[in-house]
Amino acid sequence: MPDDIKNLSFEDALSELENIIRKMEMGDVKLSESVLFYERGMALKNHCEKILKDAQLKIEKIQLTPIGDNEVKVETSPFEV
Repeated sequence: MPDDIKNLSFEDALSELENIIRKMEMGDVKLSESVLFYERGMALKNHCEKILKDAQLKIEKIQLTPIGDNEVKVETSPFEV
């Protein structure tokens, strides 16, 4: 993955990916340019997926279980999608 993509925030990478998709959908791009767009788009997609996966690993589900009068037990477990 190119270094410039590694340094992009999720929002910036997603915005660039959306722009690439828009340009390619218009259909007025040369084949050689389409190939470059595709390669960059895949790198951006992979970068966004990695950021989302890393964020998911940091999220925990908090469970509150009543254990008596006015008392609760607090437990955390991994967030499941």
